[in-house]
Amino acid sequence: MTPLAVAANENLAQISNYLIYSSMAVYTLAFLAHILEWTFGSRSKVARTAAALTASQAAEAPAVQVRGKGGTAVLDKPKVITRSATGSRDVPDGPGAAGGDEQGDLYGRVAVSLTALGFLIEAAGVVARALSVQRAPWGNMYEFSITFSTVAVGAYLLLLALKKNVRWLGLILVTTVLLDLGIAVKVLYTDSDQLVPALDSYWLWIHVSTAIFCGAVFYIGAAGAVLYLFRDSYESHLEAGRTPGRFRTSVMERLPSSASLDKFSYRINAAVFPLWTFTIVAGAIWAGDAWGRYWGWDPKEVWSFVTWVAYACYLHARATAGWKGRKAAYLALFAFACWIWNYYGVNILLSGKHSYAGV
Repeated sequence: MTPLAVAANENLAQISNYLIYSSMAVYTLAFLAHILEWTFGSRSKVARTAAALTASQAAEAPAVQVRGKGGTAVLDKPKVITRSATGSRDVPDGPGAAGGDEQGDLYGRVAVSLTALGFLIEAAGVVARALSVQRAPWGNMYEFSITFSTVAVGAYLLLLALKKNVRWLGLILVTTVLLDLGIAVKVLYTDSDQLVPALDSYWLWIHVSTAIFCGAVFYIGAAGAVLYLFRDSYESHLEAGRTPGRFRTSVMERLPSSASLDKFSYRINAAVFPLWTFTIVAGAIWAGDAWGRYWGWDPKEVWSFVTWVAYACYLHARATAGWKGRKAAYLALFAFACWIWNYYGVNILLSGKHSYAGV
C-alpha cells in the first residue's frame, strides 16, 4: 500500500453490495413486467408486415388490366414499390412491444419504471463502491461489470427520454443485465481495496471510463443486430408465402422493421467508434507513463486493436462496399464478440500486465 492510500471503508463497501443485490431484485421485477407486456400484447392481432408484403407482391405482379374508355383501350400500369437502401422489404415498423394492446402497454410502462428504479439503485451501488475506497469504481472486473451494466441501462433510458422508439429493447436488455450482474457477484466479486501502483493514475478515470461507455453502447448496437436477423428471417418467410407460428408472429410484429433495425445498429456503432479510437490512444499514452512504452503486444492491447479493426471493417464495408443487411449484421456481431473476448477471455484466460489478467 502506498503512503497516500487509505483503508477501504467496509461499511460503505457492504452498502454497495446490498444496493447491487437490491438492483438485481428490481431488474427481476422489470423482467417479469416485460414478459407480461409481451404476453398481453400478443393478444391483439397485428399483421402489418404480412399485409404490407401482400400488397407489395400484388403491386409488383406483371399482369396488366385492360379497361375500356370511350372505345379506347387503356393499360393500367402496375404500381412500383420502391425498396429501402438496405435491400429489405418496404414494411412498416411494429407498433412496439405492447402491440397497441392497452393492458400490455400498462405492463410496459411498469417495466420501464422498474428498469429506471433498478438503474438508480445500481448507480448508487457503484458510487458507494467508489466512496468506500475514494477512487474510480472500476479497478477490477467486478467493478467494471457493475459499471458496464449501469451505463448500458442508462443509455437505454436516455434513448427513451429522447423519444426514440427503443422500448422493444427492454426485455433483452434487462435479461442480459441480470446475467452480467449474476456473473459479477458470483464469479468476479473482489473485496473493495486500493489499486496497484500502475493503476493509480488520473488516466484510470479517462481510459477505463471511455472503455466502459463504448462497450455498453456497442452492446446496444449488437442487440439491434441480433434482433435484425430474427426480424429479417421473419419477413423472408412472409415474402416467400410461408406462415410463421402464432407466437413468432406476435413477437416479430412488435419489433421495428428489419430496415429500421439495420439502420439503428449502424448508427449506434458509427456514433461510438470514434470514442473507441480515443480509448485505444488514451491507453497507449497511459502505458507510456506507467510502463515506459506505448505498445508492448500485451494481450489486452492486441485485442483492443483487433476490436477496433473489426468495427472499422464493418463501417468501411457499409460505406464503400455497400454491405448492408445480414452481411453487415454478422460483421457487427463478430466485432462485438471481439470486444467480449477482450473483456472475459483475455482477462481470465490470458496473462498480461493489465490488472484484470489472471482473475
